Amino acid sequence: MTRTAAREIAILLSFSAAGADETVQERLDRFFEQEHYASMAEENALFAEFPDEQQMDYIRTLAALIAGHREELDGYIERYARGWKAERISRMAGAILRCAMSEILYLPDVPNAAAINEAVELAKKYEDTDVVAFINGVLGGFVRGEIEDKQD
Repeated sequence: MTRTAAREIAILLSFSAAGADETVQERLDRFFEQEHYASMAEENALFAEFPDEQQMDYIRTLAALIAGHREELDGYIERYARGWKAERISRMAGAILRCAMSEILYLPDVPNAAAINEAVELAKKYEDTDVVAFINGVLGGFVRGEIEDKQD
């Protein structure tokens, strides 16, 4: 399994968490039960391979960051989503944005450009072209406004 696949699984976990009344750990434990995971592999090739320890750590880290910093991340999305009202942003687009922002803010081993590129590529898989452009624009503005300004 690649880091891209691990990232996509973390995004899908974040997507499914909206409105769920369980902790991140409970959701992860349930999601990665062997029988449950194997049943998903029948429907989606993404789940054909069970994550190894390193990939599982990455998924758990991302899922915890996204959940633990959700309000902060949503604030950034709101700030940089120029021309888009919150209700227009799909749950999947929000999950992708939160994941990329978490990587940029809290995972220094992930280059900003890689986090943005991965987010855009995943968005192409799940969203329309205008949403892909929106995600790219929000993340570019976020890096310029929050990261590059703080490095000067």
